[in-house]
Amino acid sequence: MEDALKPRLPWLRIVEMNLGFLGLQFSFGLQQSNMAPIYSYLGAHEAAIPLLQLAGPVTGLLVQPIIGAMSDRTVTRWGRRTPYFVFGAVLCAVGLFFMPLSPTILAAVSLLWILDAGNNITMEPYRAYVSDRLSTEQRRFGFLSQSAFTGLGQMLAYLAPSFMVNMLGFDINAVDAHRIPVITRVAFTVGAVLSLTTILWSIFRVPELPLSDAQKDRLKALPLTATATLREIWDAIVTMPATMRKLALMSLFQWYAMFGYWNYVIYSISRSVYGEANPLSESFRRAVLDNGQVGGFYNGVAFVAAFAMAPLTRRFGAAAMHAFCLLTAGLGMFAIPHVTQKVWLFAPAIGVGLGWASIMGNPYIILSESIPPERTGVYMGIFNMMIVTPMLLNAVTMPLYFDSLLAGDPRRVLMLCGALMGAAAMCVLWAGRSTGARPAAA
Repeated sequence: MEDALKPRLPWLRIVEMNLGFLGLQFSFGLQQSNMAPIYSYLGAHEAAIPLLQLAGPVTGLLVQPIIGAMSDRTVTRWGRRTPYFVFGAVLCAVGLFFMPLSPTILAAVSLLWILDAGNNITMEPYRAYVSDRLSTEQRRFGFLSQSAFTGLGQMLAYLAPSFMVNMLGFDINAVDAHRIPVITRVAFTVGAVLSLTTILWSIFRVPELPLSDAQKDRLKALPLTATATLREIWDAIVTMPATMRKLALMSLFQWYAMFGYWNYVIYSISRSVYGEANPLSESFRRAVLDNGQVGGFYNGVAFVAAFAMAPLTRRFGAAAMHAFCLLTAGLGMFAIPHVTQKVWLFAPAIGVGLGWASIMGNPYIILSESIPPERTGVYMGIFNMMIVTPMLLNAVTMPLYFDSLLAGDPRRVLMLCGALMGAAAMCVLWAGRSTGARPAAA
């Protein structure tokens, strides 16, 4: 009945409503490819990198479920979700602009907290906005469009420094007084502009559906207080659908692995391809550029695969597709530390790209088909807790065994991540036995 009230959107409008993900994921791509090097330029030890990245997991754990629950209850002239992700976009732009100007590790950490708070304030209301706006039939394409823009946005972010060096003639060795490359500063400035403008474009072109009088009355009757919001989150956790509970184990392995990969892939490439561990060397800066090209490539694969995956997901089911893609990603991560020539890094990156395309689309298809529509915001926020908790666990535990069990070698981190992605593939098949994750009828 609720689907009948949602007008069917042309595919172009669905693409436009997800354009904001281009800017949002450009921001994430800059973080994934540059934050660890920035910390190293400022003097951080490799084992401490995960702890310095705590801002993402912690803000995601605290901010997203609260904002998701609040957006379910908000009534404004601009809609339920829009005020949240616009404010988050502004905060994100501020963090991006000032990040490469950091003079110390403390300054970089502080700005990362601002940046990640903005990203997380934007993320879940944005996902809920797509779920609100589209019927069940169109929601698959909507979430896979988000996945595609995730791939495109991060591809551009990863490639930006290489483009500046190889096409625009920037000097790879030009650094500021704090040893942060000039190309990093320019890329972050572009990201600040892009993250804000694309989100504004999306909401201008495809505004939220107006609420009915009955919906407004129901929402206005719900108290928008901290106590009420926390009570709503707790009640949603207690009554969580069984499928969502099963996805939690998948998320544990999947996101522990992804966080470890992002933190250490540059250090792995620097050792395996260049035999270099010094983060202030030119070889390390070239490893950063190489990772940008490889990351741009796998995100390009993700961009194409997200659209190509839509008919396959309908045929085989989101769970089966996700399991297959996670397995390819795991094989790719396991192989990267064994590659000694840059050109061969792109082969295992195909697997990583397939996995990333699926991660940003298929779990949300499974989730959206198993949760009540009136609680989309809070459940999207809680699902994000299942994403950031493994990252938080990684940040806390990795420094404890990096130097001992892994012998201080980032290549071993990537091999561990590959094995964990295989475990995640097994878990999603178990979760996919729920009705909502089965293949659509032919």
